[in-house]
Amino acid sequence: MSAATVVAEKAGLRVERVVTSGTFSLDGGTWDVDNNVWLIGTDTEVIVVDAAHDAATIGEAVGGRDVTAVICTHGHNDHINAAAELGENLYAPVLLHPADTMLWRAVHSDRPFMSLDDTQRIGFAGTHLNVIHTPGHSPGSVCLYLPEANSLFSGDTLFSGGPGATGRSHSDFPTIIGSIRDRILALPADTHVYTGHGDSTSVGGEAPYLEDWIARGH
Repeated sequence: MSAATVVAEKAGLRVERVVTSGTFSLDGGTWDVDNNVWLIGTDTEVIVVDAAHDAATIGEAVGGRDVTAVICTHGHNDHINAAAELGENLYAPVLLHPADTMLWRAVHSDRPFMSLDDTQRIGFAGTHLNVIHTPGHSPGSVCLYLPEANSLFSGDTLFSGGPGATGRSHSDFPTIIGSIRDRILALPADTHVYTGHGDSTSVGGEAPYLEDWIARGH
């Protein structure tokens, strides 16, 4: 587990990363994973993106700040397994796209979440995040766009090097390619992309490889 690291300060906001470790399970398999948990905000107010594995470590990184929301970019267990606990501990709503309800219920059978919808604007710290529905990795996958800071939080839709995995249940490769082509690559080329796992990237850094990904087929 790691303490929060400030990775950017833009438009009066800080972007912080907390890396947590645990497992991802689906379709009868389980894999060890490290997840990026993103904190976006100021000294007084913050949004948490993808509360993975360790609510206590994430809560320590939040400190005494008010948490506007705990946002889940999708419903795979490694991105939501600390969300309900963190939301309750910090008195914050947990948001998820309803198309991933079946994935949420597999982890949190009786815990509620609030609906996250395409084009929704989530206000916080004097600005807002734009929700972009980007299905493919899962039916309810979303990205979060912060235009003032040229920043996109892509979950597992886009990584440094290509699309998120689509070889498991509830995923589809042509769908994720359409989401990336039509929704993500339409953003400005200098948009910084903060991913759900691994290194960050940019829209302009990934755009030239779209046809290679399509030819590769996964």
